[in-house]
Amino acid sequence: MRVLITNYCLTTRSGTELYVRDLALELRRQGHTPAVYASWLGPIAEELSAAGIPVTDSPARLDFPPDIIHGHHRHETLAAVLRFPSAPALFICHSHIGWIEKPPFHSRIIRYFGVSGLCVERLRASGVPSNRIGRLYNFVDLQRFSPRPPLPASPRRALVFSNYATNQTYLPAVAEACKRAGMELSAVGAGVGNSVERPEEILGQYDIVFAKGRAAMEAMAVGNAVILCDFGGVGPMVASSNFERLRPMNFGFQALTETHTPENVLRKIACYDAQDAGKVGEQLRSCAGLNHAVAELAGIYRQTVDEYQSRGAVRGGLRDMGCFATEARFRLIYGALRLWRSIPQEKRQAINNHHGLGAIKRGIQSVLCGRAR
Repeated sequence: MRVLITNYCLTTRSGTELYVRDLALELRRQGHTPAVYASWLGPIAEELSAAGIPVTDSPARLDFPPDIIHGHHRHETLAAVLRFPSAPALFICHSHIGWIEKPPFHSRIIRYFGVSGLCVERLRASGVPSNRIGRLYNFVDLQRFSPRPPLPASPRRALVFSNYATNQTYLPAVAEACKRAGMELSAVGAGVGNSVERPEEILGQYDIVFAKGRAAMEAMAVGNAVILCDFGGVGPMVASSNFERLRPMNFGFQALTETHTPENVLRKIACYDAQDAGKVGEQLRSCAGLNHAVAELAGIYRQTVDEYQSRGAVRGGLRDMGCFATEARFRLIYGALRLWRSIPQEKRQAINNHHGLGAIKRGIQSVLCGRAR
């Protein structure tokens, strides 16, 4: 199948950007033809282009009539749907917060998925009918994140694996807890200016990893003991006994129920069990592999195309977009928002402080973020 994947940006090594990279590469390995559209390009886009996968920051320049659109992020999904009036789409919500994740509405967006219970609830609360909502779990490239040797009986080295860890967020609390536990602590991620291109090459050097979501899953796949922890709070040590409860949460925000204090972190460190961490790694590897997940997605693509064709949906119609009366209007407003994002932050603040110009900007955002009625 010819699959067009959309995403807000491909500039950093985080959540959906890495999801898109792994998905596109695996789709091609499985015999499909992927392409990617994102409003902002960067290192991930360069990586995909080097692998021979078409990438663009404008769907108008993409000579790629897809069989289906795999949509992430509201405006990029709509832009792709409008550019290719014969292609059905599905939309995957990766976050329960943030305006870019608000679900779009169009007659050719057939199915919606959330990667966690909170994301599913966001889709439902936004007005997506329950019979069009499903859940798609995240995945890990198990060939890249291969098992490490068995963990030591007592942990010696720990890693904070997150783009959100800084000295202004939760890193000091984790550092103090690790100091009290007699462990050496390192941190990788954009927040500490230490992003790593190939985390699979360093994870095996650590015993405990503090992470959430995709990063936590990658650490589990390697065989690290994982404590769920990020900007939202501190969660449990992932164990064989709580794995099935935490996976529907995407090992993410919903599980981070405690505040960032050294005492809370120390209680999680005390749950370290080298043998059980190995069991968790086996659980993760048995159910969250990239190959199986993409094969499942390919089946969903075919079902979506079949459903669209069987129901005779109005192709190219804007009948249920509500606030987008015409494609030209959408492109005009979206272009204005892209221009706004290109303005340096200090100048944006000056515009916000100007009553008239700030009101115009807020009006544009309200139109773009408003759901179809």
